[in-house]
Amino acid sequence: MNRDVKIVAIGAAAAAVCVFQPAGAAEQPYPARAVRVLVGLAPGGGTDTVARLITAKLAEAFGQSFVIDNRPGAGGNVVGELAARATPDGYTLITVTPTHVINPSLYRDVRYDAIKDFSAVARLTESQYYLSISNALPASTLAEFLAFAKSSPKPISYASSGIGSANHLSGELFRTMSGLKLVHVPYKGGAPALNALLAGEVQMSFTSSAALPLTKAGKLKTLASTGAKRSTAAPDLPTIAEAGIPGYDASVWWGFLGPAGMAPDLVTKIHADLAAALKDPVVLTALEKMGATPVGSSPTDFDAFMRTEAAKWEPVLKEADIKMQ
Repeated sequence: MNRDVKIVAIGAAAAAVCVFQPAGAAEQPYPARAVRVLVGLAPGGGTDTVARLITAKLAEAFGQSFVIDNRPGAGGNVVGELAARATPDGYTLITVTPTHVINPSLYRDVRYDAIKDFSAVARLTESQYYLSISNALPASTLAEFLAFAKSSPKPISYASSGIGSANHLSGELFRTMSGLKLVHVPYKGGAPALNALLAGEVQMSFTSSAALPLTKAGKLKTLASTGAKRSTAAPDLPTIAEAGIPGYDASVWWGFLGPAGMAPDLVTKIHADLAAALKDPVVLTALEKMGATPVGSSPTDFDAFMRTEAAKWEPVLKEADIKMQ
């Protein structure tokens, strides 16, 4: 073999080593470049706020950009499909809420499996709604409200931020578990729904923490919170489960997922990074103002939690005959 042929052969062999060498062996530790974080809602809402709050700390810690990619549409199905089809290398993540596991039972054409097509990373934080009623109703506690509603010849009307929204489903779970006759009145957002309650257009609503200062000002009555534990924003307020409907739990939560097939050690690393961000004083203060509590559950626990949530909401949707196109 002459000298030129030898050089070509050596070059080809070196190229082959580069092509077939495992990607991680030559790359810097994760993250070596910008990470895209999908959010299925417009900027400014609770999900977007949580995502930006957490990723800002990750970017600060690692010197890499965590870019929020807002893709509103179809209740989160648009970003769900994007995330499910992404390369499972940790550079595409998605921030999810209860709608992620609810959508397969709510929409007719969801093109992914909410559990099997994703790698659970961490349930970041949780919050809850508040059962608020009009001042016109003769009740000051949940027990009094239940007694009034059961004796009323007319159904109780309740507002939500739209069909299939989390507070709509909170109302349907409440109807199912209480046995009350309720009429759902959907509005185009949480603010219009709250205004409808204040104006007396409806009698009840599952409101955000925005109802708490209004309750303090005497403009409406807030009877209980919807979570399994009392809200840190209103610790003196009982939960619905405590106040009269045992087992009721309609918590609002936020979590991080990646595409299915992510390497276990990569999932473990991202989870550890997120858990550290949740302990940051700036993050804790911001979450407290939102009425949210950090969770930071393990990937295994988050996966099990999502399966439980899906099983809880499926019969509620079926019984209420709630379907979206």
